[in-house]
Amino acid sequence: MTIGFGFIGASDIAKNKMLAAIRNTPNCEVVSVYSSNLERGRAYAAETFIPHAASSLEDLLSNPAVNAVYISTTNELHYPQTLAAAQAGKHVLCEKPLAMSLTEAQAMQAACQTASVVFATNHHLRNAQAHHKMRELIAAGAIGKPIAARVFHAVYLREALQGWRLDKPEAGAGVVLDIVVHDVDTLRFVLQADPTEVVSLSQQFGMSAGMIEDGSMAVFRFDNGVIAQVHTAFTVPYAGNGFEVHGTEGSLIAKNVMHPAAQPEVLLRTARGDHLLELTANEVYNIGVERFVAAIQGQGTPAASGEDGIWSLAGALACLESARTGQKVAINL
Repeated sequence: MTIGFGFIGASDIAKNKMLAAIRNTPNCEVVSVYSSNLERGRAYAAETFIPHAASSLEDLLSNPAVNAVYISTTNELHYPQTLAAAQAGKHVLCEKPLAMSLTEAQAMQAACQTASVVFATNHHLRNAQAHHKMRELIAAGAIGKPIAARVFHAVYLREALQGWRLDKPEAGAGVVLDIVVHDVDTLRFVLQADPTEVVSLSQQFGMSAGMIEDGSMAVFRFDNGVIAQVHTAFTVPYAGNGFEVHGTEGSLIAKNVMHPAAQPEVLLRTARGDHLLELTANEVYNIGVERFVAAIQGQGTPAASGEDGIWSLAGALACLESARTGQKVAINL
């Protein structure tokens, strides 16, 4: 049985990442795309060889060839579109952040549960081999008891992506909802722990409009006692990226692991010396689609569930609140 995907949103990530990931998954195909601009949708469909451009969201969701949807519209649209997809009986793979509020995200999860459809978050970074190796080593006690972590994920936002991410607060603009959500999810995955509180500062360094943050630095506390520093930005072209976890018996020092196109490097440092792990840059989007499709077929769970997406959103929203109020903010679900 072929699983037909509908794209809700004619986006850059859908075209350049998810289209190939779906087509590389056995018995899967993208059968329709919906854009709020029909002419753009038709041009997008023609360029990507998608057989149908939907004239409306209802048109896409009423298509019997569509079994699942991938939602990559702007953030404020995820909530109503997920509810509509669930009501139509379609499985949902949604981009991060899931919604603009925890109430909306939790309602999305509840709607999918009621409709008995799979609900997943497209947190691709947790699928990286480097993060799986780090998670396994920490769980096996390779660095003793984890004490602290550091994520540096500051980039220069390329021109093609600038748009609404810099000037539309109603759509969830800013670096926190765009990047910090990924960092919270990756920390949760690798540490196998949940954040409990955060204190953060943000900056407006000239790329974004008004009071929208284009840089952020935060410290999260996790329920296993780890404190984690997270630096994100849209304004830094040469920082590189990395992820470190330091424990009582050793450290994991990783570079080029927060961007799937880079060649990853993870160093395990203990009293026995330095050991560089053997890693390859794997197809993280393919893994996400494969796990989502397997869950639809009743075989396991998505790589990142709706609950995972709710946790990452909670961390990001708390980060924004801390920067706004100047206070430490608790993260409660």
